[in-house]
Amino acid sequence: MIRDNTKKIQIGTKTIGGGSPIMIQSMTNTKTEDVHATVAQILQLEAAGCDIIRCAVPTMEAAKALKEIKSRIHIPLVADIHFDYRLAIAAMEYGADKIRINPGNIGSMERVKAVVDVAKERNIPIRVGVNSGSLEKPILEKYGKVTAEGIVESALQKVKMIEDLGYDNLVISIKSSDVKMCVHAHELIAGKTKYPLHVGITESGTITSGNIKSAIGLGLILNQGIGDTIRVSLTGNPVEEIKSAKLILKTLGLRTGGISVVSCPTCGRTEIDLIGLAERVETMVTRYDHLNLKVAVMGCVVNGPGEAREADIGIAGGKGEGLLMKHGEIIKKVPEEQLLNVLEEELKNWGK
Repeated sequence: MIRDNTKKIQIGTKTIGGGSPIMIQSMTNTKTEDVHATVAQILQLEAAGCDIIRCAVPTMEAAKALKEIKSRIHIPLVADIHFDYRLAIAAMEYGADKIRINPGNIGSMERVKAVVDVAKERNIPIRVGVNSGSLEKPILEKYGKVTAEGIVESALQKVKMIEDLGYDNLVISIKSSDVKMCVHAHELIAGKTKYPLHVGITESGTITSGNIKSAIGLGLILNQGIGDTIRVSLTGNPVEEIKSAKLILKTLGLRTGGISVVSCPTCGRTEIDLIGLAERVETMVTRYDHLNLKVAVMGCVVNGPGEAREADIGIAGGKGEGLLMKHGEIIKKVPEEQLLNVLEEELKNWGK
């Protein structure tokens, strides 16, 4: 596996690369200067299973806020900086565990060096990020348009710039909203560098389109053994990014534990609010990540027991009522409105 051969990088209390478990990341969409709102969102993301969190640092006030934010959260904090090298330095001074920069838009070599010197002094990793929309004019002229080859060349140029300054505590991120281009770029760069790769499909879209693009793109990349940490970028509540990332990793067999929910697509026999019930079950089971179970949510009592046989536990709805099942065996019948509570009670006492 390519992933096993990448360089190990320490980000606060987490390690990525070198065969370490793939870390799930997200990014806050609050104003970083609003410490209360930002901390509240990060704690929600932690509860959902986020391993590493990134915050935008567009102002000096935001950089200063990192100190208080970090003191109130429990996962590594990454500062995302563009254009102003002084913000990158301040973010590190105020406690960022990693910084994300594009050396191409930070400014002169002297300014890049000033950032690298502080990172080196504090042994803070730098994520070198290049997006397809930010390629330099010479790269675009060389390839005639945005290409996977151009994205890789641009990223490796930025990496060499920092290496030449005597620093190699680096993570690389190359992203595009074009799924096939993004996949190809990762295939190319995986054979050219040993630095761990942060993988994602940038600007992928809303919950529906973003999930489809991310599942296809991340699936194709990760299934080749490429990628050490991931973010599913969605336009919406970032908690949804964590749910999607966990499901992608579980589906690929790259993460175990936690509850997998399977549900039927509904049909004319469905006589309960199966869609609403399945959504509530998916939300509820996130509180039981210590269990490694399959939960089935089925829409009718005709086929429900049979369809749920491969699940550890399941519920199947009938007309205003439903069945609770374990390993396909019917345990009890309860009113529809009690199905969720009965299922959760079973999960609370699982294994006791």
